[in-house]
Amino acid sequence: MLKDFAKLQTFLMVIKEKSFSRASAKLGISQPAVTQQIKFIEEYLDTKIVERKKNGIVLTKEGEDLFRIAKRLEKAIENSEKDLLKIINKDFTFVVGSSNAIGNYILPSHLGEIKKRINNDVYINVGLSTEVIENLQDKKIDIALIESPIFKDDIIYREWVEDELVLFSNQPIKKQLTADDLKNFDWLCRDEDSHTRKITVEVFNEIGVQCKEFNVLGILSSPTAIKESILHSDKEAQRPLVSIMSRYVIQDEIKAGRLFEARIKNHKIQRKFYIAYPKDKKHDVFVDNVINYLLSINKV
Repeated sequence: MLKDFAKLQTFLMVIKEKSFSRASAKLGISQPAVTQQIKFIEEYLDTKIVERKKNGIVLTKEGEDLFRIAKRLEKAIENSEKDLLKIINKDFTFVVGSSNAIGNYILPSHLGEIKKRINNDVYINVGLSTEVIENLQDKKIDIALIESPIFKDDIIYREWVEDELVLFSNQPIKKQLTADDLKNFDWLCRDEDSHTRKITVEVFNEIGVQCKEFNVLGILSSPTAIKESILHSDKEAQRPLVSIMSRYVIQDEIKAGRLFEARIKNHKIQRKFYIAYPKDKKHDVFVDNVINYLLSINKV
């Protein structure tokens, strides 16, 4: 196979200039060197690729095929060089890993300011907190914003904003609910690996109820899927369809009167969101700028 792109670049210059001599002048090499490189390609492919004519050079059919391939390679190499320059010039994409509620409902409105602070593009990678921390350790993301601290020795954790989990439905329901009230609903629940599910189960245990006592219609991994399912459920159903979710996920629909929230009597389900980043990036200027901005947000 061809070991480098230089010979194909020579071929492309010959085609562009329609002359071996003009190509040698443009490339800064001798005309015999140009001829030798074209000959090498022809011997490697075992076919003629150019024919010299009085008015210049003409591509053979195989030469036309090679020209198209070489142009694609040239474009790919140019793009790769641009990507390398981005790394050299610190012009890269800053990747924030986040849990579902944060990545889908809190971060989007702050991306513009984060981008401005670091003068680079920002990308959000959304997943479960456990997955996000794994990505942080594997250096696939720069910082993590998670619902629960999954403590690792090589990671620094900072408390961020406060969140509240509330019960909600698309039907008006009592503002304060007892344990018996919870059994009169149909339920959509988060998957067992989610922090929302775990913290909710802890509260249920405190008031003496268990999820198995509820009429659970489905278990979903996405808070957006749960919210949309409840929004579009039958508003006249005898048993309201409910779930428990971060208030950030449903706050717009509550304000618009499309969803109705309630709380468990004598219990306010609160938690902290956390910022996490590797210890070896403790003094990274880009990480510092993003974290300082996030910590400056009093109300998200």
